[in-house]
Amino acid sequence: MSTSSETVLSTSSEAVAAGAPVRGTRLTLTGASLGRPGAPALDGVDLDIAPGEILTVVGPSGCGKSTLLRTLAGLLPPLDGGITQDGHPLTGPSAGRALVFQEDALLPWRTLRANVELPLAIRGLPRAERREQADAWLERVGLGTQARQLPHRVSGGQRQRVQLARALAARPRAVLMDEPFGALDAQTRAGMQDLLVEVLHGTGATVVFVTHDVDEALFLGDRVALLGAGGLVAVRDVPRPRDRGAHDDPARLALRRDVLSSLGTTSPGT
Repeated sequence: MSTSSETVLSTSSEAVAAGAPVRGTRLTLTGASLGRPGAPALDGVDLDIAPGEILTVVGPSGCGKSTLLRTLAGLLPPLDGGITQDGHPLTGPSAGRALVFQEDALLPWRTLRANVELPLAIRGLPRAERREQADAWLERVGLGTQARQLPHRVSGGQRQRVQLARALAARPRAVLMDEPFGALDAQTRAGMQDLLVEVLHGTGATVVFVTHDVDEALFLGDRVALLGAGGLVAVRDVPRPRDRGAHDDPARLALRRDVLSSLGTTSPGT
């Protein structure tokens, strides 16, 4: 898979999309084997994702991170074991669980506003209401003045911001993100991480965020899940408060070493 993003945001009250915050959902895997018949990518997974938390998922290429995400999205049924949403069997895709990929997947013939409006139109919202909500979300991700632009006229980082706005405009209870910032340069990536935290604040949504980048996982996550060959290695709590400048915090350094060690990775200075 592959994707794109930037920063600048508005936190004014009029920039907040209409409607009260959604209630995050609980996603639970119990003894789950995931992947293709005869060749599971993950086996015996026990994982409980709390309502409203940001769970980051890290692991080497091919360990099953995307398989886990697609299973949570309802696109892949488990081969064995169970997967539930709020205690009920998860049996397929749902508008309440939004997927965000590395590829921005915007419709090139629709303006930025019209792309954000799309899930609202599918829900049958009147035109004026969906335009108001789309404009509010574009304002919130710092693109309020570019609502009429076509996707090819803005940067990759800006397109990824539109994808985030489109996903959240539908007010999902869970947002499932598959390396959404992986194709971005370091500065734009850091800006998108900050933006994601700001925009998610107050939405109530549960977030599962897949990444190869350990530092990204530790910055964004309330907890980090470590995947290895064939299964879930561990789940660790991430020290808070969230502070990009806390590079020398002993608890964070210890967790970083633990994560890298669990993944069989070495890093200079750790």
